[in-house]
Amino acid sequence: MLDEGRHATCVDAWLDRADRNLSTEAFLQLFEAALTVLWKQTLTTLGEVTLSAIAGRVLHNASEQFPLFSSLKVERQRGLQFEELRAQVRAGRDSGLREGSRFVLVEFLTVLGNLTAEILTPELHAELSKVALPEAVRPRVAAGEDTTS
Repeated sequence: MLDEGRHATCVDAWLDRADRNLSTEAFLQLFEAALTVLWKQTLTTLGEVTLSAIAGRVLHNASEQFPLFSSLKVERQRGLQFEELRAQVRAGRDSGLREGSRFVLVEFLTVLGNLTAEILTPELHAELSKVALPEAVRPRVAAGEDTTS
């Protein structure tokens, strides 16, 4: 069985590839894409109820250390809901976003790995490593333009 360190190494490598100069909103967009990919990759295997419970627990744990993440919601019918988190970030309340995002991703991968005896781990790590902002978005984000419209 893989330990949490292997998941942390994967997440850290992914974060290192992410542009450190991304705006906070662009980083949130990248985190949303990463978590959504992991969600979709595990939904069929684990089902909506189990995956919602896991994500809910991970977000609860994250919000204890990073209060910003209490605004990230899980709804059974709709999955992960980032609207409130986006609103918090746009309002300038983004303290702990990067560190909390790392925590959420490592914790989510660790719980999924433990639950599935690491069977999904190679696929999830591979999918996470592919997540990047589209090239068309990067220059506009770097220039400070609004990419939400």
